[in-house]
Amino acid sequence: METVAGSHLCAECAKTVKEIAAPFCEKCSQPFDGAIERTFVCSNCGDRRFHFDCAVTRYRSQGVVREFIHRFKYNGHFYLRHHLAAWLAAAFEDDRIRGRRADYLVPVPLHSVRKREREFNQAEVLARLVGKREQIPVLGCLRRIRPTSTQTRLDRHERMENLRGAFEVRQTSRVQSRHLILVDDVLTTGSTVEECACVLRHAGAASVRVVTVARG
Repeated sequence: METVAGSHLCAECAKTVKEIAAPFCEKCSQPFDGAIERTFVCSNCGDRRFHFDCAVTRYRSQGVVREFIHRFKYNGHFYLRHHLAAWLAAAFEDDRIRGRRADYLVPVPLHSVRKREREFNQAEVLARLVGKREQIPVLGCLRRIRPTSTQTRLDRHERMENLRGAFEVRQTSRVQSRHLILVDDVLTTGSTVEECACVLRHAGAASVRVVTVARG
């Protein structure tokens, strides 16, 4: 199928994009297939204490959404950043984000070795595009201080152990008493953003919320 001028997504593929609709978990946005009319917290979140208030996303990491993310991150298709930023920006229409104070967007960092290999940090690129649109400044206050193995084949507990102590806060004085929004491309188990939120809260952040392009 042909694409509209200026677009990288044809009409037929656009129809396959899976948007997350209620009911979904108020904490992590995991959709639920059952008939629930009230707000709820899923079983994955119910037995955990998070350092972030909520994680908000509007799309599933499936089909063309997942393909665009992978092409952007791993195949050098940098032009897809605008489409991904538009999907990310949709999260800001959610009541959990819209209307509440946000002092800074904070991109989840890559380790310096990984960033040299990829030549950019996808979370930072997307945060800057959305930050300009939403008029929220970007604060690069997180640093990944040690490399971690890939999370793909790890369960929730293994991911948490893999990430423990992997991040530190820079510019602590700019974090204190601030309301922050963490930005990343995909939320899967939430282990990465939880570790980031933990160090931000310990550094004095007043609140931390999370927005991502997609939910794994």
